[in-house]
Amino acid sequence: LFAAVAIVPFTAIAESQSTNLPKQQRTQAPGFHRMTLGDMEITAIHDGTTRLGAELLKDIKADDVRTLLDRMFVDSAGGVQTSINAFLIHTGKNLVLIDTGAAGKFGPSTGGMLENIKAAGYSPEQIDTVLVTHLHPDHACGLLTTDGKAAFPNAQVWVGKTEADYWLSESVAAQAPKDAQGAFKLARDSVAPYGAAKRLHRFNIGDSLVDNITAVAAPGHTPGHTAYLVTAGPKQSLLVWGDIVHNHSVQFARPDVAIEFDTDAKQAVVTRKKIFAEAAQNRLWVAGAHLPFPGLGHVRTEGNGSYAWVPIEFGPIK
Repeated sequence: LFAAVAIVPFTAIAESQSTNLPKQQRTQAPGFHRMTLGDMEITAIHDGTTRLGAELLKDIKADDVRTLLDRMFVDSAGGVQTSINAFLIHTGKNLVLIDTGAAGKFGPSTGGMLENIKAAGYSPEQIDTVLVTHLHPDHACGLLTTDGKAAFPNAQVWVGKTEADYWLSESVAAQAPKDAQGAFKLARDSVAPYGAAKRLHRFNIGDSLVDNITAVAAPGHTPGHTAYLVTAGPKQSLLVWGDIVHNHSVQFARPDVAIEFDTDAKQAVVTRKKIFAEAAQNRLWVAGAHLPFPGLGHVRTEGNGSYAWVPIEFGPIK
């Protein structure tokens, strides 16, 4: 077969095409991905990416981290690329945003939340409820526009009472290490316009927030870290779990691995193992703030306390 084919030098083909080639676009598609959950519509919204050093992972040898990263073909030079995701839920009665992104506080590769909400066909003004998993800057700073105004002018904002009592307390902040006090101020600033407008609310686990969305205690990463269970019917549930996982290559295989940002590393590990087991057993849809975009998928048990991430497939909306 090959003997019968005329051989044309590759360089000649390349030269003949080069004069007519357009420039490479080097732009990505808008950062949203949609799925349905019963009669609900779930839209993953991408705020951007940051890079987290593998050395931030705790209770694991560096060689083991390297092996797990290599197994997933992850390039960790300069840090592991880490998505910042939020989730917009149209319940049929409410338009609910869970987490709000970093608003550029983590550098120019973040801050795309508002534009991607618009690209997804909605406007920030249409969002009536914002649920915050916790008050770290990459989840709460997107509550504000770049000029310090409320990004969601018609939304009621809900934060767990334990979380708010910690991050919004000036006395707690004063006792924190000096290099951590900036995070406390960012949290206070992010919710300030909503508090002034009496649209900031604190809840306890078990309180009624929005129909078909239930707060789930998930402490450890922060004192009041909260997940949200979205239920659309029998076997139609999605757990929006915030920061249960920061590094999917390592922490699914090794749930015992904490990260430097955890307020209580031991509790974070206990919570992660519990949530992994429940998500796998109940075949829950899962939405993660730092899983590779769109951060939607399932958890599969691998045995011996190990798990795997099964991401959603791209497809038409049914």
